[in-house]
Amino acid sequence: MTEAKKVLEKIKLFVLDMDGTFYLGDQEIDGAVAFTEKVRECGKEFLFFTNNSSKTGEMYMDKLAKMGRPITKKDIMTSGDVTIAYLKTHYPDKTIFLAGVPELEAEFQNAGLHLVDDNADIVVVAFDKTLTYDKLDKICRQIRHGSMFLATHLDINCPVEGMEFIPDCGSMCAAISLSTGKQPKYLGKPFKETVDMICREKGYQVDEIAFIGDRLYTDVATGVDNGAVGILVLSGETSMDDLKTSDIQPDLIFDSLKEMTEYL
Repeated sequence: MTEAKKVLEKIKLFVLDMDGTFYLGDQEIDGAVAFTEKVRECGKEFLFFTNNSSKTGEMYMDKLAKMGRPITKKDIMTSGDVTIAYLKTHYPDKTIFLAGVPELEAEFQNAGLHLVDDNADIVVVAFDKTLTYDKLDKICRQIRHGSMFLATHLDINCPVEGMEFIPDCGSMCAAISLSTGKQPKYLGKPFKETVDMICREKGYQVDEIAFIGDRLYTDVATGVDNGAVGILVLSGETSMDDLKTSDIQPDLIFDSLKEMTEYL
């Protein structure tokens, strides 16, 4: 029995990244659907978790169904969900300025959070594909005047088809931080708030969970920094060369989910 099989035998919940791990753009990465089928055949569970807060869980459900992987709401979680839970727990009565897409705004409102257009107690920056210069200026002004600065996740780039990338939430926050001198509190992967929410919602201990993804500083770090297993797949952002200079080292490395299936 290989070391990889020994590690994977102990895992009860596989937390799967999406962009660069399960698909690129609208295309499933070869073998990804088969991996999830094998997980269920083995009596284990999977949970999709994406830091990408530009889409809601329902939008991802529709996308995955088109790829042949229908799921229910309990099978998907986003950094937007973690952010909503964090705000409801710690700041339920505070006003919030959200820099996010309209669908995320609707989720915040449906959760009972109080969104305002200016002078907010808290500014939340998500992966905002509707970001304009006027909105950026309003974000920076509120933070300079004392608004708390939160961000749904720290991803710098979002992978798309053709191994290209577009600026993600972390890049937007970098511009805001340069302008204001303030750093955000990041949620999503790789932070403890995400791990705690997954353990709470799914009912597993942290050492029974593996986090799988194509990024060292989010997906893999979530596992290795929080007592879970961190698994790198080389189907997205990270290459083997990146490992040579990284402080974050995965527990296991596979070319893709397809290769990983052979070890279940």
